[in-house]
Amino acid sequence: MRGAGRETVTASTSDVQPATVLVVDDNETNRYVLATWLRRAGHTVVGVGTGEEGLAYLRGSEPAPDIAIVDVRLPDMSGFDVSERIKQDTATGHLPVIQISAAAISPEDHIEGLSRGADAYLDQPLDPGELVATVTATLRYARARQRAERLARRLIALNQVTLQVYSATEFPSFASRVTSGAAEVLSGPASAVFLSPLAEAVQATVDGPRGVVGLHPVRPALLEELSALSGLGQAAGVRLLRVPAERWRSLSPAHDPRGEVALALSRTKRGRPPVAVVVPATAVPSADDERLLQQLANTGALALEALRTYSEEHALGLALQRSFLPKELPSVPGVDLAVRYQPASEHAEIGGDFYEAVETADGLLLAIGDVVGHSVTAATVMGEVRHALRAYAIEGHPPQRILEALERLLGQSQPGITVTLCLVLVDSGGRRLLIANAGHIPPVVAEPRVAPRFHEPHGPLLGLGLPQPAPTTVPLPHGGRLVMVTDGLVEVRTAPLDVTLAAFRETVAGGPEDIEELCDLLLDRFGQNKDDDIAVIAASFSRDTTVRQPR
Repeated sequence: MRGAGRETVTASTSDVQPATVLVVDDNETNRYVLATWLRRAGHTVVGVGTGEEGLAYLRGSEPAPDIAIVDVRLPDMSGFDVSERIKQDTATGHLPVIQISAAAISPEDHIEGLSRGADAYLDQPLDPGELVATVTATLRYARARQRAERLARRLIALNQVTLQVYSATEFPSFASRVTSGAAEVLSGPASAVFLSPLAEAVQATVDGPRGVVGLHPVRPALLEELSALSGLGQAAGVRLLRVPAERWRSLSPAHDPRGEVALALSRTKRGRPPVAVVVPATAVPSADDERLLQQLANTGALALEALRTYSEEHALGLALQRSFLPKELPSVPGVDLAVRYQPASEHAEIGGDFYEAVETADGLLLAIGDVVGHSVTAATVMGEVRHALRAYAIEGHPPQRILEALERLLGQSQPGITVTLCLVLVDSGGRRLLIANAGHIPPVVAEPRVAPRFHEPHGPLLGLGLPQPAPTTVPLPHGGRLVMVTDGLVEVRTAPLDVTLAAFRETVAGGPEDIEELCDLLLDRFGQNKDDDIAVIAASFSRDTTVRQPR
């Protein structure tokens, strides 16, 4: 080997960390000389004499070598075959390979070696400085490529985690997704600290990617202490700091890391609770990794703020919605009333479903309706319509006139808003029902010994500026029942409406006589896991029904 007598290797290795080098050469003297040069440059060297020994070492070693130097002429296979098999194996394909040879030194040999997987090709005799410089340059390129590939994988994972975090509709799933997402992106254990929408301090921990996330309460002051420690205070922004293991255990005894931790703390608005994401410091060795950790914390803080705001608005909307519903039902001889109101699932938007029952000069007016759309605005419009309806009814307006007055009201105060509304007047003589339906689900009228039927006639929705037809008259089914519902009970996205309406009618036909029990049955059978509000009014009429005049 050329230069074997030199005592000093002049190639600089300051731009690359020491590596573990696998040398595959059947000549023991060559292996010794190569190992000596490389060790003087600060590297660790493992030497083997055959291609199979080298491949076996790569399959079983932990940690794996950082680079391989492979002689072309080996006793069991060519060095070209070794390089090719290294690159074809997904577990070792990233490993840089330097091919060396004293015999295969033609341009054609170089072309074959580089084509079959070698990253560099050196002819023997070797110069020690050239060898070390080639190892340094090859490692520098390979490590830069590996960092870029790892960053790309982590960015893809971060994008997926961001989508999962923002799609969370409840705090437990949100906390789990942030923590498991940090473990997935940064390939290790992770922890996170939050203040839930219910103002409870919670820490989530996971042992690693695809692990089970555990949630447990922590001291309410922990986030404030982390804000002070990071220098963030009450300001908006993100801070990253590294905390010794003992210091972190004193702050969070429930989380016992094995070493120093890296912590990113993010707050979206001044004075709002921050979010902290914690990983081992070794998981973020570079500035790019630190930025990923900060982005994870930012994602968690923004998503939690949105979830907290939604929870607050949802609670406000529900309170507003319930305040618009009747506090009690009128007591009318011969008429038993039962009502149910079921808000949509917690993560659904506020709806505009409502019901009303009011005694008027002409009889008992029952109403059920729905403001089209889901929002706090829909709930507000619902309250406006319900109060106007009640006022018009108490003034003595008949059902058709009430619908006409509400049409004018919507056109003036809420243009573009539409409402479905069904009115049923049980006349004061107890002999008939007057039904005026503005685009609502038809009511079910059930008479003794007669199959229940939908009362189909209806006019257009309110808010379209169209005239309403005259109400239809139905003989009062003494001993019978009337059931009125909003569409949230009977609409199913995966089934035609006429199918669920038929099932609904059959349930009323075979349901219990007691209307309270009937309402419970309808909700149990049709009202589970719905993303829309549900309102139900059921009335049963005894044979001596007579609606008294209100005082």
